[in-house]
Amino acid sequence: MALQECGLNLNSVSKELQPHGSLAFPCAGYASRHTDRPEDSIPWHWHEEIEIIYIESGQIEVRIPSQSFLLKKGDCLVINANIVHYATAAPEGTLHSLVFSPALISGKEDSVFSKKYISPLTACPAFSCFYISADSGEEAAELFCRAFDALAADEYGFEFTVRENLSRICLFLYQTFAPQMDLQKAAPNQDNLRISKILTYIHKNFAAPISVSDIAKEAGISERECLRCFQKTIQLSPIQYVLKYRVMRGAELLLTNPAASISEIGTLCGFDSQSHFAKMFKRFYNCTPREYRNQNLKFEAAP
Repeated sequence: MALQECGLNLNSVSKELQPHGSLAFPCAGYASRHTDRPEDSIPWHWHEEIEIIYIESGQIEVRIPSQSFLLKKGDCLVINANIVHYATAAPEGTLHSLVFSPALISGKEDSVFSKKYISPLTACPAFSCFYISADSGEEAAELFCRAFDALAADEYGFEFTVRENLSRICLFLYQTFAPQMDLQKAAPNQDNLRISKILTYIHKNFAAPISVSDIAKEAGISERECLRCFQKTIQLSPIQYVLKYRVMRGAELLLTNPAASISEIGTLCGFDSQSHFAKMFKRFYNCTPREYRNQNLKFEAAP
């Protein structure tokens, strides 16, 4: 099967639309190198699949609501399905990841694998993600690398190798979280729910004027609680995040819509003038929108 290109295709509620693998074999592998430049970060997003991240070199910071992990070479992080997450290098790093549907392991919904193991695991509120350090998680890392290498090499029968090793990791996770599964009817983390609502609202309405009051109202909380929740989970204020998201979308549109003017791109991203767009863009990217477009389109066109 080989590896897929690493790149996010998000809808208006930050759900990743890119298919991971195929219906016949719902698993994909990715290898990507990152720096701490804004364009190299992996923006906040979520998907219905489980993701396992392995750090091949350097350091990568991964965040989910209310938690942050600085991963070094050999570390793994397992992110449960439907959990919003973000990643950036610190200051550079290479990651390998496998993104797979729980159905790859469980098969049909009425199977013993689904009912007894996988469904209780993915529904467990304690399992947002699970950090496995290089020092204590050698076996899990080895299982991941076997699966990843088999998929990357597209070797004969790689599907068996991938599923076997991911199954072993899932069984390990089930055994780890089994004592907490009786709590699966407990109320979910309120900050997680709130931040998902807030991100959905911002990503859907980023081109329109947005105030803290608008965001707080959408989440059903006070402005003060909105500020607290956002700072705790995202480490930015809501308005700072709106600005950063607009600029990042602008950078994307500069390359995907080369015929559009800088002014048009700025307007599409919620800026009231070309000068404001250019000023904010330079703050994040250390270059003007025009320079960014020229540099990157020239790079893409090079043989």
